[in-house]
Amino acid sequence: MPDWIPVAAASECLPGTSIERVAGDRMVAIANVDGTLHAIDGLCPHQGGPLGTGVLCGTTLTCPWHGWQFDVTTGRHRISAIVRQAVHEVCEREGTIFVRLAPAGAAAGEGGA
Repeated sequence: MPDWIPVAAASECLPGTSIERVAGDRMVAIANVDGTLHAIDGLCPHQGGPLGTGVLCGTTLTCPWHGWQFDVTTGRHRISAIVRQAVHEVCEREGTIFVRLAPAGAAAGEGGA
């Protein structure tokens, strides 16, 4: 699995939860939406808050610092369509979560998953 980075045990991100992990040199937020894993850039663009430690409700992940909300399936901010987080490919194999990073600076629809 070239370019795939192991980041966590699958048991660390149960359905309805999100976690924060380092993948390569980037922070990622991994969210489990009803058994499907999603990964987006983990630093909130507002003031660098830790998105992965926020609250996941459906597909919406809320930054714990100031409440900015992002759709984990698209990376889009819930209010401003121009604010986006890069979306990364993510998979689970043999109990381990792997992430393949989108190119640096890519947001959803710009080379991301």
